[in-house]
Amino acid sequence: MTKHAISPQAGILDDTYACDCGAVLAGRMTAEVHAAENGLCSACFGSTVEYPVPGLRRPCTSCAGTGRRREQVAWQLAHAEAEHMITMAVVRGVVDRYDGPFRLSEIADAVRDGLGLPPGRLPVGPRVRDLLLELQAVGEITMLSAPDEMIGTDMVLYRDPQWQRARSLGF
Repeated sequence: MTKHAISPQAGILDDTYACDCGAVLAGRMTAEVHAAENGLCSACFGSTVEYPVPGLRRPCTSCAGTGRRREQVAWQLAHAEAEHMITMAVVRGVVDRYDGPFRLSEIADAVRDGLGLPPGRLPVGPRVRDLLLELQAVGEITMLSAPDEMIGTDMVLYRDPQWQRARSLGF
């Protein structure tokens, strides 16, 4: 069995990758195709990690940190299903039940329970987070949390952010 570990090649060209099988891959798209053809995640090339910003390393979100193509496809399908099931109306309905502050985890748990989803069935938390951020962007809710961690000079990390419904000033 041929091993396939794809990595960027420094010094050759800016956009060249090499695989342990001996293939030299010109461009990221070619590397993604080679990874997919060999059962590897086409986002992390089988390394299981991603680097969203310099200095921050985390498990690949495309394959759930497995490095495998099969898991990547399953995870992408789960995200698509979550987008279909967890709508803005569902999240807004849960948020409307809160008079005071609420946390992301509380809303995600309420959505999961309301839809009868077992834990781990779908990526409920990330989907709910995205919809809460949309509600924040249009002014329906206001974030109360301060960042839990600074990453570099321009990125912040919130572990379980807290919001509250925006109140009309009544003028």
